[in-house]
Amino acid sequence: MKRIVLFGTGNVATHLFEAYKNSNSFKIIQVYNHASESLQAFEDQVAITTNLDEILSADIYILALKDDVLAEIKEHIGKTDTLVLHTSGSVSMDVLKKFKNHGVFYPLQTFSKNKEVDFFNIPICIEAGNKESANILEELASEISEKIFTISSQQRKTLHVAAVFVSNFVNYLYTEGEKICAESQIPFEILHPLILETALKVTKMSPIESQTGPAKRKDQDVINSHLVLLSEDQQKIYSLLTQSIQNLHGKEL
Repeated sequence: MKRIVLFGTGNVATHLFEAYKNSNSFKIIQVYNHASESLQAFEDQVAITTNLDEILSADIYILALKDDVLAEIKEHIGKTDTLVLHTSGSVSMDVLKKFKNHGVFYPLQTFSKNKEVDFFNIPICIEAGNKESANILEELASEISEKIFTISSQQRKTLHVAAVFVSNFVNYLYTEGEKICAESQIPFEILHPLILETALKVTKMSPIESQTGPAKRKDQDVINSHLVLLSEDQQKIYSLLTQSIQNLHGKEL
């Protein structure tokens, strides 16, 4: 059984802890975080520490940390043959090149602590500095998921940008949609089936083929009637997206 020290207690770290908790091949033996209050959820299950000098020896160190603290924390880890991994979508693997064995373990999913996920269907993008590390990464990823992809640092940066468009930006639009509903005392749940069907549709056909709505139809009367209902910021977003859709589908209009 390979031993893991998990650095971090955020969304990704919390779900990784749960994913490996019952593994027969990997065991998280310690969780590190600089803030003791963030470790309370783990203290009855595993060794915890706020002191980098107390990090236990292990086969794998997983740095599930914010990008802006990743470089700082890795400098506090001394010379080691341990496989050191980070989970960032936008940071190059080379940030860990000081370690003989290093790589990237990037689960491509949106994580919230209070929302369970099925890791079995989550794509895990891996990258390794050498063949031995690659073999361990394959084993580590395959333990919790059946969707493993070897992705380079440059590909991962591009993938992360795409993920921001299809997840973070879309979620912001959900927030604006919820505001619009609330202003007219409309339950947001009325839109849930539409949200789910739209998401499901793009898994069966290309998003460009599934586009519908007044922007694609170039229905200016409907567009104008929508704009008068919106705040100034919402009008800017609506107009920009409308124009972008029309530019993309212009040859079809």
